[in-house]
Amino acid sequence: MADASVRAARADDAAAIAALQLRTWRVTCADILPSDALHQFDEATVAQQWRDSAVRPPSPRHRVLVALEGMTVVGVAATGPAGDLDSEALLDGELVALIVDADHGRRGHGSRLLAAAVDHFQGDGFRRAQTWVLDGDDALVGFLTGAGWAADGSRRELDMGRAVEQRRFHTDISNGEGP
Repeated sequence: MADASVRAARADDAAAIAALQLRTWRVTCADILPSDALHQFDEATVAQQWRDSAVRPPSPRHRVLVALEGMTVVGVAATGPAGDLDSEALLDGELVALIVDADHGRRGHGSRLLAAAVDHFQGDGFRRAQTWVLDGDDALVGFLTGAGWAADGSRRELDMGRAVEQRRFHTDISNGEGP
């Protein structure tokens, strides 16, 4: 796609990111998450959280990236050091979010976001990357496994009015270099 790119998110992207996230979740997670959980989010509050993440990240190793088609935000990835107790914050990066608008899917935006995230991970000295995926999100599982990620056996449960399970996926990004 000639007019597609990835760049760091800016404050003025926040409303578009929030709208994209909520719209996408309500479609892709309709069979996974409780309906009331999907509709409890306030778009203005979510936009403010994205704005804060983009302009005041918790650390220099936290990033928000957007995929663009022309000048339109069509995807987002958020990254940072992994926070799980069994992870090493200096070596393990976490892909906190990877969302592509369903209307712009299958055009390479997810691949570009994932590649940019891994580039940042490597530049920040991370050797492994990980992410949590909702059970039932077969599209994301297929995308990640196609990109060389694999489930590592770790599971967690989210309380969203009912228990929602997640599996952790990971990949080695060290390019054969030692830690």
